[in-house]
Amino acid sequence: MSAELEKAEKKRDKGSSILRTLEIIEAIGRADRPLSPADIAVQLGIPKPSVHRLLQQLHAEDFIQIDMRGAWLAGSRLRSLSFSVLASDPCKAARQAILSDLASTIGETCGIALPDGMNMLYFDRVQTNWPLQINLPIGTHTPIWCTSSGKLYLSSLEANIRKKILDHLPLTKHARNTHTDVDSLEKALAEIREQGYGTDNEEFVDGMVACSVPIPGKNGQMLASLFTHCPVIRKSLDELIEYVPTLNRAAKELSEVIHEGQ
Repeated sequence: MSAELEKAEKKRDKGSSILRTLEIIEAIGRADRPLSPADIAVQLGIPKPSVHRLLQQLHAEDFIQIDMRGAWLAGSRLRSLSFSVLASDPCKAARQAILSDLASTIGETCGIALPDGMNMLYFDRVQTNWPLQINLPIGTHTPIWCTSSGKLYLSSLEANIRKKILDHLPLTKHARNTHTDVDSLEKALAEIREQGYGTDNEEFVDGMVACSVPIPGKNGQMLASLFTHCPVIRKSLDELIEYVPTLNRAAKELSEVIHEGQ
Protein backbone atom coordinates (compact mmCIF):
# COMPACT_ATOMS: atom_id res chain seq x y z
CA MET A 1 0.00 0.00 0.00
CA SER A 2 1.34 3.42 -0.97
CA ALA A 3 1.90 6.08 1.65
CA GLU A 4 -1.03 8.14 0.28
CA LEU A 5 -3.42 5.18 0.34
CA GLU A 6 -2.34 4.28 3.87
CA LYS A 7 -2.90 7.88 4.97
CA ALA A 8 -6.36 7.91 3.38
CA GLU A 9 -7.24 4.61 5.09
CA LYS A 10 -6.19 5.96 8.49
CA LYS A 11 -8.25 9.10 7.88
CA ARG A 12 -11.33 6.99 7.14
CA ASP A 13 -10.75 4.89 10.25
CA LYS A 14 -10.40 8.03 12.35
CA GLY A 15 -13.58 9.52 10.92
CA SER A 16 -15.44 6.26 11.51
CA SER A 17 -14.19 6.10 15.10
CA ILE A 18 -15.27 9.69 15.78
CA LEU A 19 -18.71 9.06 14.26
CA ARG A 20 -19.15 5.86 16.25
CA THR A 21 -18.14 7.65 19.45
CA LEU A 22 -20.72 10.39 18.82
CA GLU A 23 -23.39 7.78 18.01
CA ILE A 24 -22.68 5.99 21.30
CA ILE A 25 -22.92 9.28 23.23
CA GLU A 26 -26.20 10.07 21.47
CA ALA A 27 -27.65 6.61 22.17
CA ILE A 28 -26.75 6.76 25.87
CA GLY A 29 -27.98 10.35 26.17
CA ARG A 30 -31.37 9.57 24.58
CA ALA A 31 -32.00 6.23 26.34
CA ASP A 32 -34.61 6.06 29.10
CA ARG A 33 -32.54 3.38 30.89
CA PRO A 34 -28.85 2.42 31.14
CA LEU A 35 -27.66 0.54 28.03
CA SER A 36 -25.56 -2.61 28.02
CA PRO A 37 -22.67 -2.96 25.53
CA ALA A 38 -24.80 -5.54 23.68
CA ASP A 39 -27.70 -3.05 23.46
CA ILE A 40 -25.39 -0.45 21.94
CA ALA A 41 -23.79 -2.90 19.51
CA VAL A 42 -27.18 -4.09 18.20
CA GLN A 43 -28.76 -0.63 18.13
CA LEU A 44 -25.88 1.01 16.25
CA GLY A 45 -24.57 -1.94 14.27
CA ILE A 46 -21.06 -1.55 15.71
CA PRO A 47 -18.88 -4.64 16.35
CA LYS A 48 -18.76 -5.55 20.05
CA PRO A 49 -14.96 -5.18 20.36
CA SER A 50 -15.22 -1.63 18.98
CA VAL A 51 -18.10 -0.84 21.34
CA HIS A 52 -16.12 -2.01 24.38
CA ARG A 53 -13.03 -0.04 23.31
CA LEU A 54 -14.99 3.19 22.73
CA LEU A 55 -16.97 2.79 25.96
CA GLN A 56 -13.77 2.48 27.95
CA GLN A 57 -12.36 5.62 26.31
CA LEU A 58 -15.54 7.60 27.06
CA HIS A 59 -15.55 6.28 30.63
CA ALA A 60 -11.94 7.31 31.17
CA GLU A 61 -12.88 10.89 30.21
CA ASP A 62 -16.03 10.94 32.44
CA PHE A 63 -18.45 11.26 29.51
CA ILE A 64 -20.24 8.09 30.62
CA GLN A 65 -20.41 5.99 33.77
CA ILE A 66 -21.22 2.36 34.52
CA ASP A 67 -23.89 1.14 36.92
CA MET A 68 -23.86 -1.91 39.19
CA ARG A 69 -25.32 -4.13 36.43
CA GLY A 70 -22.55 -3.26 33.98
CA ALA A 71 -24.78 -0.95 31.90
CA TRP A 72 -23.82 2.52 30.75
CA LEU A 73 -25.39 5.92 31.40
CA ALA A 74 -24.45 9.58 31.11
CA GLY A 75 -21.42 10.71 33.09
CA SER A 76 -20.62 14.07 34.64
CA ARG A 77 -19.09 15.61 31.51
CA LEU A 78 -21.97 14.54 29.27
CA ARG A 79 -24.55 15.89 31.76
CA SER A 80 -22.62 19.15 32.05
CA LEU A 81 -22.48 19.43 28.26
CA SER A 82 -26.23 18.79 28.01
CA PHE A 83 -26.97 21.50 30.58
CA SER A 84 -24.70 23.95 28.76
CA VAL A 85 -26.36 23.28 25.40
CA LEU A 86 -29.83 23.71 26.87
CA ALA A 87 -28.82 26.91 28.66
CA SER A 88 -27.50 28.52 25.48
CA ASP A 89 -29.92 27.16 22.89
CA PRO A 90 -32.34 29.33 20.83
CA CYS A 91 -35.22 28.21 23.06
CA LYS A 92 -33.86 30.11 26.05
CA ALA A 93 -35.87 33.26 25.25
CA ALA A 94 -39.08 31.21 24.92
CA ARG A 95 -38.41 29.44 28.23
CA GLN A 96 -37.73 32.73 29.97
CA ALA A 97 -40.95 34.22 28.55
CA ILE A 98 -43.02 31.32 29.89
CA LEU A 99 -41.31 31.50 33.29
CA SER A 100 -41.75 35.27 33.47
CA ASP A 101 -45.45 35.01 32.71
CA LEU A 102 -45.83 32.24 35.29
CA ALA A 103 -43.91 34.15 37.98
CA SER A 104 -46.08 37.19 37.31
CA THR A 105 -49.26 35.12 37.64
CA ILE A 106 -48.22 33.37 40.86
CA GLY A 107 -46.34 36.36 42.24
CA GLU A 108 -43.42 34.17 43.29
CA THR A 109 -40.12 32.89 41.93
CA CYS A 110 -40.48 30.10 39.36
CA GLY A 111 -37.84 27.90 37.76
CA ILE A 112 -36.78 24.64 36.17
CA ALA A 113 -34.78 21.93 37.95
CA LEU A 114 -33.03 18.94 36.37
CA PRO A 115 -32.03 15.64 38.04
CA ASP A 116 -28.28 15.43 38.60
CA GLY A 117 -27.27 12.40 40.64
CA MET A 118 -28.42 12.77 44.25
CA ASN A 119 -29.25 16.42 43.61
CA MET A 120 -31.50 18.63 41.55
CA LEU A 121 -29.79 21.31 39.49
CA TYR A 122 -31.45 24.74 39.30
CA PHE A 123 -31.25 25.17 35.54
CA ASP A 124 -33.40 28.25 34.85
CA ARG A 125 -35.43 30.66 36.95
CA VAL A 126 -37.26 33.98 37.04
CA GLN A 127 -37.30 35.82 40.34
CA THR A 128 -40.00 38.21 41.53
CA ASN A 129 -39.27 41.62 43.02
CA TRP A 130 -40.37 41.10 46.61
CA PRO A 131 -37.99 42.61 49.19
CA LEU A 132 -37.89 39.26 51.02
CA GLN A 133 -36.36 36.63 48.70
CA ILE A 134 -34.96 33.13 49.06
CA ASN A 135 -31.87 33.25 46.89
CA LEU A 136 -31.23 29.94 45.11
CA PRO A 137 -29.47 31.02 41.89
CA ILE A 138 -29.07 29.12 38.63
CA GLY A 139 -26.48 26.37 39.09
CA THR A 140 -27.48 25.62 42.69
CA HIS A 141 -27.60 21.92 43.59
CA THR A 142 -30.29 20.90 46.07
CA PRO A 143 -30.88 17.48 47.73
CA ILE A 144 -33.43 15.18 46.12
CA TRP A 145 -34.91 13.98 49.43
CA CYS A 146 -36.07 17.30 50.87
CA THR A 147 -37.08 19.53 47.93
CA SER A 148 -40.33 19.49 45.98
CA SER A 149 -38.53 18.90 42.66
CA GLY A 150 -36.28 16.20 44.11
CA LYS A 151 -39.12 14.32 45.75
CA LEU A 152 -41.15 14.60 42.54
CA TYR A 153 -38.23 13.06 40.64
CA LEU A 154 -37.83 10.24 43.18
CA SER A 155 -41.55 9.50 43.00
CA SER A 156 -41.31 9.11 39.21
CA LEU A 157 -38.70 6.34 39.34
CA GLU A 158 -39.44 2.63 39.13
CA ALA A 159 -39.86 1.08 42.56
CA ASN A 160 -36.71 -1.05 42.46
CA ILE A 161 -34.52 1.86 41.34
CA ARG A 162 -36.07 4.20 43.92
CA LYS A 163 -35.47 1.67 46.71
CA LYS A 164 -31.78 1.38 45.84
CA ILE A 165 -31.44 5.17 45.94
CA LEU A 166 -33.38 5.60 49.17
CA ASP A 167 -31.35 2.90 50.91
CA HIS A 168 -28.18 4.92 50.30
CA LEU A 169 -29.34 8.51 50.72
CA PRO A 170 -27.86 10.28 53.75
CA LEU A 171 -31.25 11.88 54.61
CA THR A 172 -29.46 14.74 56.34
CA LYS A 173 -31.79 17.05 58.27
CA HIS A 174 -31.84 20.46 56.57
CA ALA A 175 -34.92 22.01 58.18
CA ARG A 176 -37.58 21.37 60.78
CA ASN A 177 -39.68 19.04 58.61
CA THR A 178 -37.00 17.13 56.68
CA HIS A 179 -37.79 13.42 56.32
CA THR A 180 -34.88 11.66 58.02
CA ASP A 181 -36.01 8.04 57.74
CA VAL A 182 -36.79 5.99 54.65
CA ASP A 183 -40.31 4.92 55.69
CA SER A 184 -41.45 8.49 56.26
CA LEU A 185 -39.95 9.65 52.95
CA GLU A 186 -41.42 6.72 51.01
CA LYS A 187 -44.86 7.54 52.39
CA ALA A 188 -44.46 11.14 51.22
CA LEU A 189 -43.33 9.94 47.78
CA ALA A 190 -46.40 7.70 47.49
CA GLU A 191 -48.62 10.72 48.13
CA ILE A 192 -46.74 12.69 45.47
CA ARG A 193 -47.20 9.89 42.91
CA GLU A 194 -50.92 9.86 43.63
CA GLN A 195 -51.43 13.63 43.50
CA GLY A 196 -49.09 14.30 40.56
CA TYR A 197 -47.12 17.20 42.05
CA GLY A 198 -44.27 17.61 44.51
CA THR A 199 -44.27 19.62 47.73
CA ASP A 200 -41.72 20.97 50.19
CA ASN A 201 -43.25 22.00 53.50
CA GLU A 202 -40.23 23.63 55.19
CA GLU A 203 -38.17 20.50 54.51
CA PHE A 204 -35.17 22.14 52.80
CA VAL A 205 -35.14 25.64 54.30
CA ASP A 206 -36.98 26.71 57.45
CA GLY A 207 -39.62 29.24 56.48
CA MET A 208 -39.77 28.19 52.80
CA VAL A 209 -42.49 26.20 51.01
CA ALA A 210 -42.42 24.97 47.43
CA CYS A 211 -44.49 23.15 44.85
CA SER A 212 -43.44 21.49 41.59
CA VAL A 213 -44.89 19.65 38.59
CA PRO A 214 -43.20 17.45 35.99
CA ILE A 215 -42.10 18.70 32.58
CA PRO A 216 -42.72 15.61 30.42
CA GLY A 217 -40.27 14.29 27.85
CA LYS A 218 -41.16 12.78 24.48
CA ASN A 219 -41.55 9.34 26.07
CA GLY A 220 -43.89 10.67 28.75
CA GLN A 221 -41.31 10.33 31.50
CA MET A 222 -40.25 13.26 33.65
CA LEU A 223 -37.66 15.35 31.80
CA ALA A 224 -37.37 18.10 34.42
CA SER A 225 -39.51 19.83 37.01
CA LEU A 226 -41.16 23.22 37.03
CA PHE A 227 -41.18 24.70 40.52
CA THR A 228 -42.26 27.71 42.49
CA HIS A 229 -41.17 28.59 46.03
CA CYS A 230 -41.66 31.39 48.51
CA PRO A 231 -41.37 32.39 52.19
CA VAL A 232 -44.18 30.87 54.22
CA ILE A 233 -45.02 34.28 55.71
CA ARG A 234 -46.14 35.38 52.23
CA LYS A 235 -47.94 32.25 51.00
CA SER A 236 -48.74 28.96 52.66
CA LEU A 237 -48.11 25.62 50.97
CA ASP A 238 -51.86 25.23 50.43
CA GLU A 239 -51.92 28.56 48.63
CA LEU A 240 -49.09 27.47 46.34
CA ILE A 241 -50.86 24.18 45.60
CA GLU A 242 -53.81 26.16 44.23
CA TYR A 243 -51.53 27.11 41.32
CA VAL A 244 -50.86 23.48 40.29
CA PRO A 245 -53.19 23.71 37.23
CA THR A 246 -51.36 26.89 36.16
CA LEU A 247 -48.00 25.17 36.68
CA ASN A 248 -49.14 22.17 34.62
CA ARG A 249 -50.17 24.38 31.70
CA ALA A 250 -46.80 26.12 31.78
CA ALA A 251 -45.00 22.75 32.03
CA LYS A 252 -46.80 21.57 28.88
CA GLU A 253 -45.70 24.74 27.05
CA LEU A 254 -42.12 24.29 28.24
CA SER A 255 -42.13 20.66 27.10
CA GLU A 256 -43.24 21.72 23.62
CA VAL A 257 -40.59 24.45 23.44
CA ILE A 258 -37.81 22.08 24.54
CA HIS A 259 -38.82 19.40 22.05
CA GLU A 260 -39.11 21.90 19.19
CA GLY A 261 -35.52 22.89 19.86
CA GLN A 262 -34.18 19.34 19.70
